[in-house]
Amino acid sequence: MQDLKHYNRPVPRYTSYPTVPFWKPEDFTIQAYEKTLQSAFWESSKEVSIYIHLPFCESLCTYCACNTRITKNHQVEDPYIDHVLKEWALYLEHLPEKPLIREIHLGGGTPTFFAPENLDRLLSGIIGKASLSKDFQMSFEGHPANTTAKHLETLNRIGFNRVSFGIQDFDLNVQKLINRMQSFEQVKSITEKAREIGYTSVNYDMVYGLPGQTHESIENTLQQVITLKPERIAYYSYAHVPALRPAQKSYESQLPDEDAKWDFNQLGKEAFTNAGYEEIGMDHFVLPGDELLTAREERELHRNFMGYTPFTSKLLVGLGVSAISDSWSGFAQNEKSIQTYYEILDKGELPIVRGHIHTKEDLFFRKHILNLMCEFETSWHETEFMEHGVALNYELLDQLQDEGLVVYDSEGMRVTNRGRQVIRVICSALDARMTKTKREAQFSKAI
Repeated sequence: MQDLKHYNRPVPRYTSYPTVPFWKPEDFTIQAYEKTLQSAFWESSKEVSIYIHLPFCESLCTYCACNTRITKNHQVEDPYIDHVLKEWALYLEHLPEKPLIREIHLGGGTPTFFAPENLDRLLSGIIGKASLSKDFQMSFEGHPANTTAKHLETLNRIGFNRVSFGIQDFDLNVQKLINRMQSFEQVKSITEKAREIGYTSVNYDMVYGLPGQTHESIENTLQQVITLKPERIAYYSYAHVPALRPAQKSYESQLPDEDAKWDFNQLGKEAFTNAGYEEIGMDHFVLPGDELLTAREERELHRNFMGYTPFTSKLLVGLGVSAISDSWSGFAQNEKSIQTYYEILDKGELPIVRGHIHTKEDLFFRKHILNLMCEFETSWHETEFMEHGVALNYELLDQLQDEGLVVYDSEGMRVTNRGRQVIRVICSALDARMTKTKREAQFSKAI
């Protein structure tokens, strides 16, 4: 792993392509986006995935780069729900027929900031105006310190059977530095309660590279996580972007150095593999029998703004402040200010403030970057390659191939087992917009 350190450079995480800094909002119009929306609706057989952004948190986790609103005032819940339901009603006006909901994911912020009865009202309002697909899935992000049995019971009754808990690290010193407090006992208790109620999949989010982390503290956290045997684990590299998140400046002197971060990355992969987990795509580990493994074998694994999913979604509707919608041929992002979001919706308009309509070249590279992220290989027709291949970063590709990390030619590309360690860097070689502009400084490092 150490001999790959020269690839530890700033690159996107490729939850989308083009990545947000490379969108062309000046070429975007709501009318053009509506056309892509309707096209994706029919291509997906009327199925829609829904992401709902619930931004409120009672305290700021200083490591977090999400769009959040910090408050202890729970009176904010009702007006926010009212406006998300308004937004959904507007989307329904733009869709040609009643949609089938394939997937719902509640993210944040802290979804469990909301009272269980308010989450019930929100979700009943969403589902009540649509139909559920036969194989629908529902999941939510929960904070172990404030997710209650009532939250779990209410959401499970609606149809939720997947929950993701943000663990990050069990070390008390690290938790204090990032202002994210939850004990091992709290996590163990809420995990057991979720399984008792009927949740079939529990995911833990972990982050390495946080301030105060050491080899010993990471090992201890990994051992504790493995004893609870979550069905899925996401093991993310901490993204240090103080220019965007000033709170991160408070602990810069206590961040582990690059060598330590590489060590933490390897520690996690070895611990999960030894415990029987299989690696899925980038940063994700699952137990045998997980449907993500089946999806990978059947070449159905997909990745979007919500993470890895076992089916390809052509239409993702993002509801709430800052949420991003994806119609495959275009992206649209909502207003980030809650008050302005309300004002736009009160005028009867979708709160979309910027977006991107894909060019033919964008769609080519989006497809192949997604394939690499999900399957570590992709193939293209020679005619496609002749048309768009000129935009590849051949200098980087040749270097990657010389070092045994990829194999590529005019018919496609395959990432070797060793190359999977730097998959973000490999995908950047197919990022035509980054190649043309070289704006690497806007992204966090690969490891």
